[in-house]
Amino acid sequence: MDKQARIFVAGHRGMVGSALVRRLKAAGYENIVTRTKAHLDLTDQGGVNLFFEENQIDVVFLAAARVGGILANSTMPASFIYENLAIETNVIHAACRWNVSKLVFFGSSCIYPKACPQPIKEEYLLQSELEPTNEAYAIAKIAGLKMCEAYNRQYGTHFVSLMPTNLYGPNDNYDLKSSHVLPALMRKAHEAKLRGDATLPVWGTGSPRREFLHVDDLADAAAFLMESDVNEGVFNVGVGDDLTIRELAQTVCRVVGFEGELVFDASKPDGTPRKLLDVSKLESMGWKASIALEEGIRATYGDFLERYASMPRTLVTA
Repeated sequence: MDKQARIFVAGHRGMVGSALVRRLKAAGYENIVTRTKAHLDLTDQGGVNLFFEENQIDVVFLAAARVGGILANSTMPASFIYENLAIETNVIHAACRWNVSKLVFFGSSCIYPKACPQPIKEEYLLQSELEPTNEAYAIAKIAGLKMCEAYNRQYGTHFVSLMPTNLYGPNDNYDLKSSHVLPALMRKAHEAKLRGDATLPVWGTGSPRREFLHVDDLADAAAFLMESDVNEGVFNVGVGDDLTIRELAQTVCRVVGFEGELVFDASKPDGTPRKLLDVSKLESMGWKASIALEEGIRATYGDFLERYASMPRTLVTA
């Protein structure tokens, strides 16, 4: 890739987008184009087309999305399907219309069926029913990757899709109403430690198994594909290993320093029993994740502590 290429990182303020900006700058790319939502609403088709027309974009990383955990997905499905479909439709079509040389679309491992053989291969997509708690979000992401495939086939575009496993890292969302499991556990453990609580409640039984990828590894994988001669396809991105939610909670508590007892609430949904990605396709091309889970959680806890003072909360210390 030309270091002067104009690279649009859509969603640069989010966890994935900000990691992409860090990775690209470290690699010497100088023309990284970003826009806040106040200056470019990606759900506005006219505004998106005008942006691409005026800025002569060469490469797009489509990391902008409406995201959230089980609670947010299950209570606001209309918001998740509408906003994600609108963003994907507008950006992918504009990238084709204005002759972008390459686009990397970020999906999610939740696109795969609930009762999926493990580890999950890319070809298992659409083989059976989705997990109900995040069906709306998953359908939107499936539509995005299928759009990429359709535009490649009809227009000869070079649109690639990445399906990352559960992500964590700097600039994560720590809001307990909308966050994913790892940042939610981190905040709950931290506040329980501050209060001196004897127990820490955790949603579900603790038995589901999950895989966790540091967001800097995802950004590295995306840059790897951007600089390769691969111009189409769907690629899982993960670490190739998983652990139970109980083991995850124990690891987070160890990093945070919470020494109380974990109490699992089986009345809350567990979600998919297991979700481990088969990452052999990307590994065969020469890329592999490098950040160990506990190492990554420790670095993320440092980011959390920097942000914690400005987070809205109602905390009663013991």
